[in-house]
Amino acid sequence: MAKKQAKGIDNRHYDVVVAPHITEKSTLLSEHNAVVFKVANDATKPQIKAAVEALFDVTVMNVNTMNQKGKTKRWKGKPYKRSDVKKAVVTLAEGQSIDVTTGI
Repeated sequence: MAKKQAKGIDNRHYDVVVAPHITEKSTLLSEHNAVVFKVANDATKPQIKAAVEALFDVTVMNVNTMNQKGKTKRWKGKPYKRSDVKKAVVTLAEGQSIDVTTGI
């Protein structure tokens, strides 16, 4: 038998939101009701909004995305490239919050 899933949660939502992005800047954004997530590189703003609303049971007001290109670095003299990352700044409705330390 298949396990019953919570209402509105689809497995695709877990593929869209990869992880929370916890830095000093993202902590400062939490004062303005915003949370920063690493998301899939091909995720769109409506997909990100739907995934965050379904996974965390909150109301999303706005989604801003940015693509961070991977840096070229060297290790033992040999060059390599870090992976590209897409980040999403999700602004929540007034009075709502997400505790990113608990995980998904």
